[in-house]
Amino acid sequence: MKAVGPDVASLSDLLLQLAQRFGERPAFGHMGGVIGFAELDRRARRFAAWVQHETDLLPGDRILLQLPNVMQYMVVLFGARRAGLVVVNANPMLSSEETAGLLRDSGARAWVTLAPVAPEQLSVAPTSQVNYLITTELGDLHSVARRQWLNLLVRLKRLKAGRGLRGGRVGSDIIQVSLPDVLQIGAGRVWRPVVSNTGPALLQYTGGTTGPAKGAMLSEKALLSNLAQLGVVLQLYTEPGRERLLQPLPLYHIYSFTLTLLMFSVGAHVELIPDPRRTRALIRCWDRLEPTVLAGINPLLTHLCQQPEFQRLDFSSLKLTISGGMALTYSVARLWRDVTGGEICEGYGLTECSPVVSVNRPGQVRVGTVGKPLAGTEVRILDVDRQPLPTGESGNIWVRGPQLMEGYWHQRKETEEVLQQGWLDTGDIGQLDVDGYLKIIDRRKEIINVSGFKVYPSELESIIASHPDVLECAVVGLPDSDGNEQIRLYVVPANSSLSIRQVRDYCRERLTAYKVPRTVEFCRALPRTPIGKVCRRQLRELALRGRAVH
Repeated sequence: MKAVGPDVASLSDLLLQLAQRFGERPAFGHMGGVIGFAELDRRARRFAAWVQHETDLLPGDRILLQLPNVMQYMVVLFGARRAGLVVVNANPMLSSEETAGLLRDSGARAWVTLAPVAPEQLSVAPTSQVNYLITTELGDLHSVARRQWLNLLVRLKRLKAGRGLRGGRVGSDIIQVSLPDVLQIGAGRVWRPVVSNTGPALLQYTGGTTGPAKGAMLSEKALLSNLAQLGVVLQLYTEPGRERLLQPLPLYHIYSFTLTLLMFSVGAHVELIPDPRRTRALIRCWDRLEPTVLAGINPLLTHLCQQPEFQRLDFSSLKLTISGGMALTYSVARLWRDVTGGEICEGYGLTECSPVVSVNRPGQVRVGTVGKPLAGTEVRILDVDRQPLPTGESGNIWVRGPQLMEGYWHQRKETEEVLQQGWLDTGDIGQLDVDGYLKIIDRRKEIINVSGFKVYPSELESIIASHPDVLECAVVGLPDSDGNEQIRLYVVPANSSLSIRQVRDYCRERLTAYKVPRTVEFCRALPRTPIGKVCRRQLRELALRGRAVH
């Protein structure tokens, strides 16, 4: 069974087919509760019916979905799409200013978020086009007893943190309603399928690691194409209805969003982890679920392998460990194999590609590469004049395939710069080997110019991270007095006895002279994006302001 076949024209179709095939078998789990495929289908219909009968929202209107990993996320996602709304994914940890920016840029008329909503968050609503605020509490889709317990637990934690129980107030021109009320009202209405489903389905804002975030317009055709491409690979290693995905990565990020939909599309039970920082809870969930598939990212996989409780787990059920979002280092790949006995299948993608471009296949993994391009995806390595480069040479990565975005939301110039004649300029530097494996060198904007020589931060980070007393590290370029750049290295030590001199000696022994960092700074942690990727831009900004990283 392929993940998505030609008879699936929309996410609504996908959900309907899965509900008919798998019935009340668990589709998503969260903190001890589950929702089945058929129940998800019913609730998504109710949400769509509420939109159609109780609001003046029209197909094409945007809805900001600002939820953590909870089952409600999937109800709103499918329900919104069934009503023809464009879903705008948003991190629930955004500041009020960042939320305001997304609301204004997207023009969202509806906003879904956790209750109680902080007054400073609600204060941004009047400055936007929001007409409907839909709130939900953590336990809303659980059984009555468990729902009351979970929601009480959240309230007690808020009191302990000194945040209070009451949220802010919205203006009289904004209709506020709870998700349980939406679903109850929608149960008495009839959902009418949207006739035309063209245009963007998802407005996915880029991570902004090298510049301001942009809204990539992803159509259902692009999303479903990527699911179908991945399904060609997945069907060789999984059994429909028998897989269990442990998902600790946030659904609002395109990597985990697509991987979750992929496993869902083959009838898997997806267990949502609301906070991967709660390591013991994650490990207990693993022990209970016995996952066959894990979604991970370099720092999370490292952290898990360092936990004695994790090392004692039974990994016999684990078939696939998938890594994306940032480069997988050799040291982490080795550590994971030593602890679990399995390999990590690293892939490559970007928001503009819905997101997956290439992936390592199980049993054919080449560490240091991101595998071969997916079926129907073309990858070219071009020079600065956009001429093809010979196999093995490094250059700009261009991609063509059915999963490409339609463009950037309200940014025509930026769209024309990256989309040309059906090809996408990814902004990444890479190379293809003779067997078609793709290797990512670095982001073009993050290359460091040292006296005319190009230095790739990822190359240095991979080598330096191999030091046994280096937990993780990051490299950035800073301007120097002669108009070039100097290299600064940030290190999170794994051992308090590690010294800057030892790090510099290690670098000198393994790196060409111009690649040796001029300055080294130790810190307790590195700044990260919501998915966990190191944010070099923030490191550079802190350095330019003369501030240390704590």
